[in-house]
Amino acid sequence: QELAREMQSKVSFLIEPVSTNEEAVRGADLIVTATSSLEPVINKDWISPGAHVNAIGTHSPNSREIDSATMAAARIFVDRRESALNESGDYLLAAKEGVVNPDSILGELGELLIGAKSGRTSSTEITLFKSLGLAIEDVVSADYLYNKAQIQNAGTWVNF
Repeated sequence: QELAREMQSKVSFLIEPVSTNEEAVRGADLIVTATSSLEPVINKDWISPGAHVNAIGTHSPNSREIDSATMAAARIFVDRRESALNESGDYLLAAKEGVVNPDSILGELGELLIGAKSGRTSSTEITLFKSLGLAIEDVVSADYLYNKAQIQNAGTWVNF
């Protein structure tokens, strides 16, 4: 509740504290998981048709934020296919249960950006981006934020 109060004045959308993961997910159009959980933190039954999930937390073969039912139902995109197939517990554990396979990963983020792959094809599809992180994503993000900070004269320069 304290975090919601503190952040509310800094954003243009409503921040509403909730008591459970289910409360946070039900009715959401955009769901972001950024945890180190070993077990799923969301459940397919809580996800609305047409929602998008950014699964950016867990990054080992034995941990997962996303349940198998969600992985099976979603249009899955990744930052790098090879990494997802070998390192993503969200994918590997669902594959071990037989609900996804390599063809379940429809494309990489770069393929979406250049139009080589199609993203959402209907307003009711659940889409999911599983990120394990790539150095280039960090470099581009840092460059964007650095330039934005310069324009806004924000931040403090630190010499190392």
